[in-house]
Amino acid sequence: MKAVFFDLDGTLLDTVPEIRRTLNETLARFSLPPVSPEEARRFVGNGAKKLVERATPEGAPREEILADFRARYAESDNSATRPYHGARECLSRLKERGYLLAVVTNKPQEATGKTLSAFFPAGTFDFVGGDDGSFPVKPDPSLTRYAALSLRVPLKECAFVGDGETDILTAVRAGMRPVAALWGYRSREELAAAGAAEFAEDFPSLEKILMNF
Repeated sequence: MKAVFFDLDGTLLDTVPEIRRTLNETLARFSLPPVSPEEARRFVGNGAKKLVERATPEGAPREEILADFRARYAESDNSATRPYHGARECLSRLKERGYLLAVVTNKPQEATGKTLSAFFPAGTFDFVGGDDGSFPVKPDPSLTRYAALSLRVPLKECAFVGDGETDILTAVRAGMRPVAALWGYRSREELAAAGAAEFAEDFPSLEKILMNF
């Protein structure tokens, strides 16, 4: 195993409180009801466009809502976002062991870069890919495969760590080793149904799994 790919929301960072706050600001502007914390957790994972679709009724001006949400989230101060316990330390140790590290997320590209730079040291990641419209969002594996090509690492020598069904499906379709992060936004049952065979309870257990690949 030469490279470890990570999802972002629900895997490295708990971003749902920030996403929910920003989304509800947008919904209020369009006189739409807010989403609850539970709804926000269910709605994330498939990109901003799908998030807005799930949070709004049929007939709502979704393109305008999406544009407003993207603009607001790009300016977010990340004050409601938190790194998961042990994330920074785990990444540091993986770098010390010589692993290449990548992030592939459905979060908008601008917000992805800003969020990562707020919580992780510069140079932590060798590739960062968010949604900039160049590739279909996960579970399409195109961006993930492109990232591996950019890093010059064979797909079979990569692991993909994520908390969502989209991440597990992406790993399987890309030909990578899928590892389910159980501290995120989906259940073990949902992740197993998507094709996960390895399950990490926390970052120390994730390291053990990766060391055994």
